[in-house]
Amino acid sequence: MKNTTATNAAAAGTIALGEDSTVNRTGFGAMRLTGPGIWGEPADPEECRRVLRRAVEVGVTFIDTADSYGPEVSERLIAEALHPYPQGLVIGTKGGQVRPGPGRWTPVGRPEHLRQALEGSLRRLRLEGIDLYQFHRPDPAVPVEESVGALAEMKREGKIRHIGVSNFSVAQLERVRQVAEHHAHRRRARQP
Repeated sequence: MKNTTATNAAAAGTIALGEDSTVNRTGFGAMRLTGPGIWGEPADPEECRRVLRRAVEVGVTFIDTADSYGPEVSERLIAEALHPYPQGLVIGTKGGQVRPGPGRWTPVGRPEHLRQALEGSLRRLRLEGIDLYQFHRPDPAVPVEESVGALAEMKREGKIRHIGVSNFSVAQLERVRQVAEHHAHRRRARQP
């Protein structure tokens, strides 16, 4: 017997992304679009592109990825499968760590690295700005204020719509919030 129940990501409801966007609560995490160990090309890239297209068909309006998935493979496959992107699709990506090899993840929160990572993500995703750019993981060698300050600068430049974080403690999150608020106040003070 054929299953006639329609699958729709909207059935789980929506969630706000900042004050200006809403996405369906059921999103798509694109980490596993890569090869084994989240490293290299997948065994069947066309199947990965088909899965991405199907996710959008069933109402997914948020895709989460990162430059370190592959590295770079997940973002490239998303663009190959979905660009030009349908209206309402939000792609969030992450930066702030590098992959020196399979199963290895090294945090890098230097402002110049984050800028380079963002520029690479923009190219691979074929976007002029990222809807949600997340700092992937704190770098113990770089104060979080410097890392997030760099993201705030790129937001002022229009390259990032919303700043997010991943793998942060509550205390680190409070520091991030303070930096983001400080930069937002500075931005409003400069506007005529």
